[in-house]
Amino acid sequence: MSQRTAHIVRDDDVMGGEPRIEGRRISVRQVADWVEEGDLSAKTVADRYDLDIADVYRALTYYHEHPGEMAAVRRRRRERISAARERGMKTLSELREEHAGATDE
Repeated sequence: MSQRTAHIVRDDDVMGGEPRIEGRRISVRQVADWVEEGDLSAKTVADRYDLDIADVYRALTYYHEHPGEMAAVRRRRRERISAARERGMKTLSELREEHAGATDE
């Protein structure tokens, strides 16, 4: 587990500008999804991604203290995914299904 706690930072050139844990490509949105929607404990997330537990709680605090910003992050993400799908890009699930179908034949 990491020994130094990190700050929440934003950089337009990293992860589409989403707020993230400093020094990592782990966004505040991802942490909130894992803990609040994925039913993982904060400790499990910290252990799984080699984070200090304080970083996980800091990300969750940021998520709840900035609801408007986080709603905008989710909206921009949906728009990017939609645009990518219109260009013919596939989801990871679709690629896995295609691969499974190809190996079954």
